[in-house]
Amino acid sequence: MSAGSFIEADHCQVRKHGQNIAGDVFLSKKEDNGQRVISVLADGLGSGVEACVLASLTAQMAMEYVAGNIDTRKAAEIVMDALPICPNRKISYSTFTIVDTKIEGATRIIEHGNPRFLLIRNGECVDFPHVILREERWNGRRLAYSELRTTFGDRILFFSDGITQSGIGSEQYPFGWGVENVKSFVSDVVSARPEISARFLSQLLVKEALDNDGDSAGDDITCGVIYIRQPRQLLVLTGPPYDQNRDMEFANLVEMHKGKTVICGGTTANIIARLLKRSVTMDLSYVDPEVPCTSDMEGIDLVTEGCLTLGKTAEMLETGVISTRYNGATRFANMLLQNDIIHFVVGTRINEAHQNPNLPVELDIRRNVVKKIVSLLREKYLKDVRIDYI
Repeated sequence: MSAGSFIEADHCQVRKHGQNIAGDVFLSKKEDNGQRVISVLADGLGSGVEACVLASLTAQMAMEYVAGNIDTRKAAEIVMDALPICPNRKISYSTFTIVDTKIEGATRIIEHGNPRFLLIRNGECVDFPHVILREERWNGRRLAYSELRTTFGDRILFFSDGITQSGIGSEQYPFGWGVENVKSFVSDVVSARPEISARFLSQLLVKEALDNDGDSAGDDITCGVIYIRQPRQLLVLTGPPYDQNRDMEFANLVEMHKGKTVICGGTTANIIARLLKRSVTMDLSYVDPEVPCTSDMEGIDLVTEGCLTLGKTAEMLETGVISTRYNGATRFANMLLQNDIIHFVVGTRINEAHQNPNLPVELDIRRNVVKKIVSLLREKYLKDVRIDYI
């Protein structure tokens, strides 16, 4: 696999209609400085709070064992031994899928009760052999174990039966959408959009399943996607440098950066525009009462206001719900989620307006808001984030 490869892991979830909490649980964790990603999807029996508790315990147990460098196969067997069986239906109180992926290509997948994972290679679903594991103490239950070597461009999709059983009982899908229809849908999407991210692919698959259910989910619907690809890089500049003599150094970062660039803050944008001899034009094509307008600058992908926009972006990242409103904060949040290696450069010159005690708390110190965003990106969204102060 290419030395510049990156493991993108993301998921999308919709809870069963009428429930306040999902009975599916998805966890993902980076290990070995991003060289390894472990993801777990557990589907608790039934729905609602009870199912969520069962799935949470199962997913957390599986994650801790595998992350603790217990062999993936052994970890799954321990989880199976611990999982209680429903006395009426004679099945586990939770199904699960464990995907353990390393950047050099070694991947192990353990499945119990969930639909089989899909391997997408060169835009097509590829069948992959697996070994069935049985133990007498499991009372007829079994595990499916797969070892594969991923290559650049591969995608691994795994999902709960809310995907495959969507539309069940309908005229179009009386027996549910089914695995073959899922394969066909995913192949068509990837063929039409070869560079589609793990995040958007999982969203499209969940949306299609929800459409099959008439926009009223008959079960919890969850899809996880692992995507091996080149990393996407984003540079974020916010706040003027402490020493004005370093303004040119600040501007040169924009010239040298190869990926996408975001500038947060009017003063910051004016410094870059002046030194690079570019114009800044406010975009008044839309107005949002909650978030200041963005601006346009040649060579810059997004120019926003500073602290208010950063604060709104942090709120959305914390809740995990990105508003559909078109404004600087939603655009910035989506750009952060669409990129993998993110470099924040934070100017430390004090803006006196932000020290006014009569202004909202989120305007107090820009650096604290950026630290919160960085923490969320690292811990919740598994992004590779660097922050420098200037």
